[in-house]
Amino acid sequence: MADIQDGPDVSPDTIRLLEAAIEQADPDLVVLTGDQIRGYDPAWMRTFLRRRGEKIGDRVRVVTKFESAFREKNERLHQAAHNRIAQLLRLIHAKPETVSRLDTMHQQLDDVEQRMLDASEQHRDTTKEQLLDDARAKVRQCFQGFLAPMVAANVPFAATYGNHDFQCGILVDEQDDIYREFAGCLNPKASDENALAPEPGTFALPIYTQDGTRIAMSIMMVNSGDYADDIQQDADDTTSSNSDNDMAHARTGSTSASEQAAYMVNARGLDLADSDGYGLPSEQALNWLESVQHTLQQMNGDNKPVPSIAFQHIAPQEFYDCLKEVPAYTPHAVEGARAFSGRCFVLNPDVCYPGGMLGESIGCADTNAGQVERMRQAGGYFALYCGHDHKNAFVGHVHDMDLGYAPTCGFTSYGPKTKLRGVRLFEFHESDPMKYRTRMLNWGELVGGRSSNELRVFVEDHVVTDGASLRDELRRPSVFATLSAISASVLAAVSYGAFRISRALYRAVHR
Repeated sequence: MADIQDGPDVSPDTIRLLEAAIEQADPDLVVLTGDQIRGYDPAWMRTFLRRRGEKIGDRVRVVTKFESAFREKNERLHQAAHNRIAQLLRLIHAKPETVSRLDTMHQQLDDVEQRMLDASEQHRDTTKEQLLDDARAKVRQCFQGFLAPMVAANVPFAATYGNHDFQCGILVDEQDDIYREFAGCLNPKASDENALAPEPGTFALPIYTQDGTRIAMSIMMVNSGDYADDIQQDADDTTSSNSDNDMAHARTGSTSASEQAAYMVNARGLDLADSDGYGLPSEQALNWLESVQHTLQQMNGDNKPVPSIAFQHIAPQEFYDCLKEVPAYTPHAVEGARAFSGRCFVLNPDVCYPGGMLGESIGCADTNAGQVERMRQAGGYFALYCGHDHKNAFVGHVHDMDLGYAPTCGFTSYGPKTKLRGVRLFEFHESDPMKYRTRMLNWGELVGGRSSNELRVFVEDHVVTDGASLRDELRRPSVFATLSAISASVLAAVSYGAFRISRALYRAVHR
């Protein structure tokens, strides 16, 4: 399951999709590949972290402020409409019990509005620790929402993290603790001494044979980082009341002047997309991908690499090797991002399995940490699957392993059409886990019909954040055909109007 990316009140459509997927697949394990939390949601606006090391609430995105104002205005309009309806209905000859119910509803609405006003008055007096306590409660509420289908079905789950999870103000080590409050969580307590779990979101789950005599395969969860390292701020600017919590997950290092310049190549003023560049797995995680294979071999006692599949959020640069460069006018082509910008790509049929979907550019880091090569050299790894790029759902075989995606399964962030949102199913056999099977379980198959907010889905499917995404939209045949038809209609209307004006002028002159 990739990119649920929701606020405290998880979309009912997301829950419907997850419930249907679990009922259909009856899985032994659910893997969450990061960005479960929509850290920039207005619910966490006062504890929002654009980047680790900043002060909470200091650099709230423009779009978050706009969404917050829109939600508040919408709630007030909704309340005003209910109040007006109640007042109008009281003017007619309603039954006494109807009037009583309206009075109760009216009082409840008044109470809600008063609580909103009280909260606004208390805004300035709220302490930092109170804000973080509120943020934790909302994180717990969010987890409870999307984990409910798994907990109800007694299906264990494992979770790693993406680039938006921490932005709610609660860092991933605390989120790990909150996950472990829920039945079925397999996230181990991370520590330097734990050979199978060196850091939150990076850990191994050995899967034993049915008779329990050996490890048949391993699920590897990898924390792929979040953003390219900014110049570190003073320690006083850390966000949590526990300074060790912040420093434990602040990636070390700083950026050079040339790297800083590179990060601004595709800057977006409204921060609709991330302009600083994406991060990489920590050096500890990269080294662990190699060392953990030795640990698993020792546990098996046979000195043979253990077949392993890895899951993480952000794809490494090697995912571009699944694509083929094409001319800019090619239908359905997408423009590469950042280091790959200015070039257009489609899925390469020579390396990609049929039925894949490339809906947007691959959003990887600007530098290559050599993760895929390290995995290949370590042996045992046969696949790496990611999320992050919500509209991608393909699998390619390059560098001696499968590289694949699952699209978003959420309904509160951008993504493909409703029917294409879903989860990816994997089936393994202990005799040869490398010969696994995988396929998508989409809304169209599992639920069918429309979501509860098709207008939002349409906007999210066609959202434009820069010139590259605009050009990608124009390369979609349906969009191009629609815009061409509209343009032709406008041109015809203008031409007809000009003709009528010209004919009127001609007649006026020759009378």
